[in-house]
Amino acid sequence: KFVASVSSGYVACLMVMLIWVFWLLVSRVGATSSLTVYDLAAMRYGISAVVSLPFVFYFKAWNSLPAKRALILSIVLGPVYILTVFSGFNYAPAAHGGIFMNGLMPIFTIFLAWYLLSNAIQLRKVLGGAIIILSAGFLAFSSSSFNLTQSWLGDICFILGGLFFAIFVTLSRLWQIKTIDILFCGSVLNAVIFLPLWYLLLPTGLETAKVSMIVLQGFYQGLIPNLIGLVLIAHASR
Repeated sequence: KFVASVSSGYVACLMVMLIWVFWLLVSRVGATSSLTVYDLAAMRYGISAVVSLPFVFYFKAWNSLPAKRALILSIVLGPVYILTVFSGFNYAPAAHGGIFMNGLMPIFTIFLAWYLLSNAIQLRKVLGGAIIILSAGFLAFSSSSFNLTQSWLGDICFILGGLFFAIFVTLSRLWQIKTIDILFCGSVLNAVIFLPLWYLLLPTGLETAKVSMIVLQGFYQGLIPNLIGLVLIAHASR
């Protein structure tokens, strides 16, 4: 059966890479538009929650994970994580996200797997992670637009984002996270927490944003990374 095979994990990894490349670009465009980072987060959680809610109720997802694990997973995938990453795009270009977030995430994952899963730190994995960082760094430093003196705050945001996501990847394997768990914790719970705060307290740029930008961000942020991407990562990590 292909879904249960190792090959399906590699296919999932490839699809995640493609999704995240486009997500970096789309998020940069959104963060530098009239939309606020809070609008982007609201789209991410709100739209994905609407799609997830029927499945969550049908499968009674609240019975799938212990409350403590559900809370931790929601925090890891929650507003602190995504607002940190979106804020990074306000200070640094998308290429920096590829370097400091996606580039460092494998290294974070290696050491988290050692700490939480008691996995041995294999030299080939460390070398592989180092090659990813060096390659991304070489491409970035060869670009005339690379300037750490102007983007360091965004780069720190991306590093923290990579750490958050490495924790999610490690917990997915440790707890054998299922699709319904991601829909419940990553979308529904975070929508319940964040949307009232966004609506009542946080600034928004929806009134001045172009309809095309709202549609693009709503579709991509709400459906692709927060639903399809997270499910594929959880599958690949197993």
